[in-house]
Amino acid sequence: MADEVDTNFTMNSQMNGADTAPQIALISQYVKDLSFENPNAPACYQWQDQPQIDVQFNIGADKVGDEVLEVSLKIEVKAVAPQGTAFAVELLYAALFGMRNVPEDQVQPFMLAEAPRLIFPFARRVLADAIRDGGFPPLLLDPIDFGALYLQQAQQMETTAGEPAGHA
Repeated sequence: MADEVDTNFTMNSQMNGADTAPQIALISQYVKDLSFENPNAPACYQWQDQPQIDVQFNIGADKVGDEVLEVSLKIEVKAVAPQGTAFAVELLYAALFGMRNVPEDQVQPFMLAEAPRLIFPFARRVLADAIRDGGFPPLLLDPIDFGALYLQQAQQMETTAGEPAGHA
């Protein structure tokens, strides 16, 4: 019976009080831009050399409303063999996140580390499908530790901020 009183007190204080708990929700995710180039088709399908694969990615974040942020993951992949470019693909994959009552110091780590981690598997699948649909074996990117990359970049910025800008 004492448990019921405690439970009711907790429920009533939440219902009567302000909603101040931090909340983040994924609203939507989507392909914002996708480009696939196969400049040496059909000759590239007969090349015997294995192409070198270069993968580049970039993270972007924009505030699109009072409590809505867009996080985008840009992935560029280029496959080059000695004979030329086999394929080049560019994907801009994005997601909208609703954020309420999130402390200001937690917004940037979420946008640049956690949000990309959440949407990366979907971007990876879109990229693999585009490459496969272009006539090549699908490229399955290894998982990326966005949290570690964020921390590494933050440490580099701290180190750079402590150094003198130059000599006068």
